[in-house]
Amino acid sequence: MKTSFTLMAAGSLLFSHLCYADWYFRGTPNNWGTTALATTSATEFSTCQTFGSTSTNPRFKIDRTGNWSESYPSGDYTVAANQTYKITFNSISKVIAVQTVPSCDSAGFSKNFSALNFRGTANNWSTTAMTLTANNLWSVDVIFDGQTNQRFKFDTSNNWAVNYGDSNHDGVLNQGGSDIYSTLIGNYRVQVNDSTLAYTLTPLANISSSSNSSSSTFITSSSVPSSGNISSSVASSAVSDSWYFRGTSNNWASTLMTVQNGLHCTQQQFSAANTNPRFKIDHFANWIESYPQADYVVSANTLYAICFNPGTKVITVTHLNSSVSSSNSSTSRAASSISTIGNGDFRKETIYFLLTARFYDGDPSNNYYNRDRYKAGDPHWRGDFKGLIQKLDYIKDLGFTAIWVTPPVENRSGLDYHGYHAYDFYKVDPRLESPGAGYKEFIDAAHAKGLKVIQDVVINHTSQYGLRNAVWIDHLPIKYYVPAGGTQGNVVNGPYLGNLGDYKSEFRDDNDNPIAPAWFRERHTSDGAGVTPLIDPKTGTTVPKAGYDPNRFFGIDAAGLNPDWYHLDGFMSGGDWESPLALQRKHMAGDTIDLATGRQNVKDYLNGAIHMYLDMGVDAIRLDTVKHVERNELLSYVNNWKAHKPGLFVFGENLVKGTGFGSEVANDNASAVIRPWWYTRTTNNPADPRAGGDSGFSVLDFSVFSTFRDNVTRGNFGGIDGVMAMDWVYGDATQLVTFFQNHDVGPDNDFKYRYGGEQSNAAMVYNLLWTNRGIPTLYYGEEIMFQGGLPQDIAGNSDTIDQTGRAYFGPHLDNLATTQSHPLYQHIKRLNQIRSAIPALQKAPSTQVNEWSSGMSFVRDLSSEGSYAVVGLASGSSQSITISGVKNGVYRDAVTGNSITVTNGNISFSVASYSAGIYVLNGSGKIGNSGIWLR
Repeated sequence: MKTSFTLMAAGSLLFSHLCYADWYFRGTPNNWGTTALATTSATEFSTCQTFGSTSTNPRFKIDRTGNWSESYPSGDYTVAANQTYKITFNSISKVIAVQTVPSCDSAGFSKNFSALNFRGTANNWSTTAMTLTANNLWSVDVIFDGQTNQRFKFDTSNNWAVNYGDSNHDGVLNQGGSDIYSTLIGNYRVQVNDSTLAYTLTPLANISSSSNSSSSTFITSSSVPSSGNISSSVASSAVSDSWYFRGTSNNWASTLMTVQNGLHCTQQQFSAANTNPRFKIDHFANWIESYPQADYVVSANTLYAICFNPGTKVITVTHLNSSVSSSNSSTSRAASSISTIGNGDFRKETIYFLLTARFYDGDPSNNYYNRDRYKAGDPHWRGDFKGLIQKLDYIKDLGFTAIWVTPPVENRSGLDYHGYHAYDFYKVDPRLESPGAGYKEFIDAAHAKGLKVIQDVVINHTSQYGLRNAVWIDHLPIKYYVPAGGTQGNVVNGPYLGNLGDYKSEFRDDNDNPIAPAWFRERHTSDGAGVTPLIDPKTGTTVPKAGYDPNRFFGIDAAGLNPDWYHLDGFMSGGDWESPLALQRKHMAGDTIDLATGRQNVKDYLNGAIHMYLDMGVDAIRLDTVKHVERNELLSYVNNWKAHKPGLFVFGENLVKGTGFGSEVANDNASAVIRPWWYTRTTNNPADPRAGGDSGFSVLDFSVFSTFRDNVTRGNFGGIDGVMAMDWVYGDATQLVTFFQNHDVGPDNDFKYRYGGEQSNAAMVYNLLWTNRGIPTLYYGEEIMFQGGLPQDIAGNSDTIDQTGRAYFGPHLDNLATTQSHPLYQHIKRLNQIRSAIPALQKAPSTQVNEWSSGMSFVRDLSSEGSYAVVGLASGSSQSITISGVKNGVYRDAVTGNSITVTNGNISFSVASYSAGIYVLNGSGKIGNSGIWLR
């Protein structure tokens, strides 16, 4: 993709966005001339061509540069005469897709909007209809006159009911987004891709100057692209643009910020007299463009250094009243990181995690049985987004503010209901969607209720079928499989009567990858019974044949994979699980095929998909199988996503069954380079976490979790302080995501069971998680001890998922009166109420940690935001707790309402068994109603 930049006289910076059409159609309809393909996404190009009735041997190719130096396919692509075709080309996979259409008008192109209109000052806010000119691409020519406050938006309904602007100023539309301001003058072609929501403006003079290419540009008055070859003159022109500080410290006047290393900075003193001290960064000193959307809140009586990045719109705030100590105390480290996270701080949230397909069934018509572990009446794909939308109030009532859903991308595997066997990253699995209740509608519905959405993402591996439209993995069609000693057609798994394959497909095949070889594509759309003889092109054997090598249907030849997409190092075994090289280059299983994540084509494919979901409105990302990708390589993905959506919170799963600090730092059986803390740091020395800064990536807290099997599940806090004493190894321990149970591991025995012990001990765990540093997460059903004592996943050869921790939760959501009266439900609900009211419980480090098995205490100091709390926890017996070195003042307990005045730096209080004391300096007192444990 070419990239070009132009600095307009009006001062607007233009840069390319889905730039030149680099690919050309050449064939019999245009006498083998060069017709530029239309750009429909970052990787797809299209054209519509009519092959007349007089065509002899109608055919074509796709040519890269118009000079035959690179063209596809190797032989001409032959079609029928007297037909019109929509032709699509994927620039990564080089796949050509041909679809017969009635004519080369709008009816021949796919679209997500039924209509689209341009509306702005250029047409007095009337509705100018846009035309669909290619797949998902709408176009209209507009004359801009450069008038004051010139701006525009896009409207799909002529009445503003559904309209799009650009709140992030990144060239990507948001539903209900802000007006798009521009200082352009002249005639421009305005285009919108209704799939990616990217919009472009191109001077018509540029379009008419060349018949073979168009210079497509995105206009912004302030932003600089995060990557690409930017000339120094353009970059400096952009950076020299003016930005102004406006806030309570300068009575909302406009203070010009100074440029420092590409950032715009100022120092501001917020006085003790400031009420509700806050500020914004204003571009033109006229409130037309300002950041953040809500005022940035700071503390009174404080001096701050404030810097603004005009490219990413990230605001960095550093507390200057007292120098931050260079010591290694968790207090000083946390104070530094707290000041730079900003108002989008995800530490304010609490997370409810669920498997979408197992939560609630809102649409039985999309239910689906996998071929493995079939159980009549319990489709593996049972829950869906329609059901989840219906039950958002349940999650909100429980007090959670964010929902973590399993990967929504289309999957393929014998047991893929959980979403971790991706087949098409660019498509939401249809088994989760319903008309009017797809993934986007779920995101919008969650946002409407004040809930954020966390999407689970896997970049380490794909399914055993490769990636649709990108890479093919060699298999025989599964419908030809016959078990040893069997006969074709004897499969009796419910809907799989007769033979295996997609039972909802006419031809009983679930591998519809269009880049499969011709012999496979032909069988994909024929012979549903799988009885017509087929010669295995790899061995020459004819199938169906009873007992023929199952690996030809279900397995993977690791050495035969496409090295452009996959690692070729075989499968994990034995000691590989503690070896960095094996972990990061071998396949975990036959349906988790290890992607070559370091290759640019893989990065482009995965990053493009993640951008699409972020543009849908996804608020945060949970990254699976972290240790299976080398740290710096993984961070290149994370940083790409954060550049696309500034302020994005990303955390990952790095499963370890010990404390996981690495052999270079602590007693461990593997190097720190595959342990959780390593990924949160930028150091190159695994023996010295402090040698590098915070990587901006967080992880699930497996370290504290590793103690739960032997302590809190048995009614004590033993060993937790020893693990928390290592909080300094993380980039920022306050951003760790904490948990008691999840779908990978459980807290007792060998980590594979849901907790099934005493409810009071579970309540004790939640007391810790909701008052300790980190972001607490609840796995669906924990609030009623759902499936207590059962394995998290299928354990035995005959197990079905209704016998596991992943069982269907629906009946409990149909009986809300019983579910919501469960004591643990009420306990967690109150903990959420308490945590949401006390900023220190959300964002401060845990310091002065003291643990004595039957009790714990620690301090949460967020004095920079005026919040300070002292916490005491008790196990099975009441505890008398004393903590010294605390601030003087009046403390009130959020649990009991008890009040204590401290004058000598010492506080003493009692905590009832299985309860907590949460004494807040200048606190409001009791929060919520007393329960069985919090009393």
